[in-house]
Amino acid sequence: MKNIPQVNEKVLELVQTVAKEPAVADALKLIADQTEIAMQEQIELCEIEAPTFHEEKRAASVAERMKRYGLSNVHIDEIGNVIGVRKGSGNGPVLALGAHMDSVFPAGTDVKVRQEGNIYRAPGIGDNCSGLRAILQVLRALETQKIETVGDIWFVGTVGEEGNGDIRGSKHLCANNKLDGFIAVDSTDVGRVLYGAVGSHRWRLSIDGPGGHSFAEFGKAPSAIHAVCRAGDKVADIQVPADPKTTFTIGTIKGGTTVNTIAAHCEVDVDIRSVSNEELLRVEAEILSAFEGAVKAENARWGVTDETKKLRLTKTQIGNRPGGMRPHDCPVLQAARSAQKVLGIELTNYGMSSTDANAPMSRNIPATCLCSGGKGIGAHTVNEYFVMEHAELGPQLIMLAALSLAGTKNTEPLL
Repeated sequence: MKNIPQVNEKVLELVQTVAKEPAVADALKLIADQTEIAMQEQIELCEIEAPTFHEEKRAASVAERMKRYGLSNVHIDEIGNVIGVRKGSGNGPVLALGAHMDSVFPAGTDVKVRQEGNIYRAPGIGDNCSGLRAILQVLRALETQKIETVGDIWFVGTVGEEGNGDIRGSKHLCANNKLDGFIAVDSTDVGRVLYGAVGSHRWRLSIDGPGGHSFAEFGKAPSAIHAVCRAGDKVADIQVPADPKTTFTIGTIKGGTTVNTIAAHCEVDVDIRSVSNEELLRVEAEILSAFEGAVKAENARWGVTDETKKLRLTKTQIGNRPGGMRPHDCPVLQAARSAQKVLGIELTNYGMSSTDANAPMSRNIPATCLCSGGKGIGAHTVNEYFVMEHAELGPQLIMLAALSLAGTKNTEPLL
């Protein structure tokens, strides 16, 4: 990759020091030695269905595993997140390692895992049971080798990351707890480090009125479809910056009943995205204003003054993911990239996406999203599968970055 800022040499030296600590070196080896055990755990979690908004059974299993691996402070919060706290020596930062528990598949989907050599087939096997497997591997390695940290490390299974879940678990976690750092674990490509969070706001905008016959009521009844067309004309001309990248689209449009009817109803779904919350909110305001103005203009076009005969606009938010970006010298980014170098992992994707890391980034909490290792193919399809190749690299990367950020007996925390 070109034009990637350099890794801070002092951070790299610190991560190298952490990796050479005997207990840490043993923990890295343990992770590699236990790939088969970890894969079995990934299978077991996958076979517990967990549709968005219904993660309870998988959450109970994740909580039980955290306790079994040594955490005494494990609870499920008000929204359904599983939180296990591994206490540090005191007066250190709080770092959260989070992997989402939900899948995109509805209840009743066959999630039985089928193995073909080192290939494992099942909906959700990669996204995101591999992420849950990775953070549990980190926990087991730290506990087995009795590695002490200065700061607290929270192990979190989040709810509602997918689709209309709108990263609700991550948003709740960040809004109700003081976190000094956050590493989300999602997807499988260990060459990826995210420095930007693509925020998205989605709206369903519905326009309703009395409607009527296209000839008999012409001039008396305003058209819901015409109002949407007026709004669309305004929306199409909204100017957005290339940097920070900001986008918008009217993705769907539905309305009307027949060709000879003045439409009584029309609705659109609008998607707005940006890595800048300021731009996201600015464009959102312009689009909502365009629809409000269009309804007024359509009513005025026909001189409608009777409130019962006027068009009216209903605005329903159907998606709300905040955006944000981290500076390249952010300690979480520097620790992650340094850990990649120490482990011999090439940085192949330094970019932006929409993950649980959106919530902390939007609050200026040092954060990134790292990956679980292995290779996930066909995410969000029933033909999804996971290839168990170098699956140890994900948890090794996460653990090494986390220890550098939280601090060990021999190093100060980066956070």
